[in-house]
Amino acid sequence: MNCKQGTEIIIGQMKDLLGRIAPETYAQPLQLFNGSSIGQHFRHIVDFYGCLSRGVGEGRVDYAQRQRDTRVETEADYAAKVLNDYFIGMQAADEAATVEIVADFSSDLNETRPVVLSTVGREMMYAYDHAVHHLAMIKMGLKAAAPSLEIDKNLGVAPSTVKHWNTGH
Repeated sequence: MNCKQGTEIIIGQMKDLLGRIAPETYAQPLQLFNGSSIGQHFRHIVDFYGCLSRGVGEGRVDYAQRQRDTRVETEADYAAKVLNDYFIGMQAADEAATVEIVADFSSDLNETRPVVLSTVGREMMYAYDHAVHHLAMIKMGLKAAAPSLEIDKNLGVAPSTVKHWNTGH
């Protein structure tokens, strides 16, 4: 499996879940998230895929330049469409192509941000891992806000962990 295929799988999982979350649950502030919503966690994932999709075409990715579209936070169907659009935009990308990443290690506005080299494939892996992390939190939020919603037990779990579980450990 290559990075594009992995991206397609996780975006498919997210689109499926987005299609099953009730609108009031999606946008509801949760105490578990210090007042953030499930939609805001999805927006954060979508933002990273947006930065990657735009950056691949430009040869430079800056994950700090997120769009933070509040409509993605409140409308699950719209979030699924935007995710799909970003995925389509990455389909032609060469996974081996070099891309510059503008790093961000400080909250100081005057701090110089270094540029590091990466590849499109490596950044797809990063976005995938980032999505898994946030999907784990989203799953916790859904268990609190919508306990009757059926969620795949492997959602938000790294493939290596699922493989470990499947070996009986």
